Amino acid sequence: MASHQQIFAELEKRYIHKKVLHAGVGDLPNFVDGSKVTFHYRTTKCDDDRTILDDSKKINKPLELIIGKKFKLEVWETLIKTMKVKETAEFLVTDIKDTAVYPMVAKSLRDINKGHHNHTGHQCCGMMAEGGTGYEDLNELMKKPSPLLFTLELIKFESPEDFEKETWTMDTNEKLAVIPKLKEEGNKLYKEKNYDAAIGKYEQALGLLEQLLTLEKPGDPEWVELDKKKIPLLLNYSQCKLLTEDYYTAITHTTDVLKKDYASEADRVKALFRRGKAHAAVWDVKEAKEDLQKAAELDPSLSKAVAKEIKLMEERVSEKEQQEKVKLRGMFG
Repeated sequence: MASHQQIFAELEKRYIHKKVLHAGVGDLPNFVDGSKVTFHYRTTKCDDDRTILDDSKKINKPLELIIGKKFKLEVWETLIKTMKVKETAEFLVTDIKDTAVYPMVAKSLRDINKGHHNHTGHQCCGMMAEGGTGYEDLNELMKKPSPLLFTLELIKFESPEDFEKETWTMDTNEKLAVIPKLKEEGNKLYKEKNYDAAIGKYEQALGLLEQLLTLEKPGDPEWVELDKKKIPLLLNYSQCKLLTEDYYTAITHTTDVLKKDYASEADRVKALFRRGKAHAAVWDVKEAKEDLQKAAELDPSLSKAVAKEIKLMEERVSEKEQQEKVKLRGMFG
């Protein structure tokens, strides 16, 4: 990590002029990679009118930035590293290389602040093909890059251990480390019968695994090892869904387990038993019996439990049929 002296020297080297408007408090923070900073920003053109392009204070939406995560407007990270908490400072950035990317960064920030995330990307791609951003002032700046004046106010600094990282800020090793912790938290919540909260933890862990799987080639040993980690999470998730009466989701994810050739016999038994109970709950009698009986074949110790489930299902089916007969007699009697 560069020292504070090196950072200030870099400002001079890059022809960046700093003017402190409001002194901060305490010492200069230790801006190690992974630290989080929250700050307000105002961007002003260096024209005669001092035209303001963006001002986060006007919309009360400060920006959060993770140090070392290669934010597209790299110069902002450099500027922030020279500031104390609660400090407000102006930075005149004169090198076009440092400001040329601003229009696209500003476009992203404006779209996010307006709630236009553009998940499909169609509009964005179209505008990029035309060399535009969708904002006239930013289009003009793209055509004629110029020096910019950034006014920054550092609201908050958090070292890496002071906050819970969002998944998008994690690297591969961090994601691998947090998955078993999420599973453990989910299991604890399950034992406390807080099924909805447990579902959330299992979903987070499964989401991280899906992200990691996209980095590997399907079928390769690394991909298979990651996919294996999904099995206990899917089983726990399905059990919670079964208990919260989300039966079709339970069926879907137990089926996912059963499709995996490397699922152990014990895992297949759990998946079959839970899918069988879910099928029974939605009146899929044939499928329920097949799953439950197959589970008992693989694990004879479940024979009594399976017999009980099938008996309960048959009693429910019989009761339902009787109710329908009574209803029909009422309609035609």
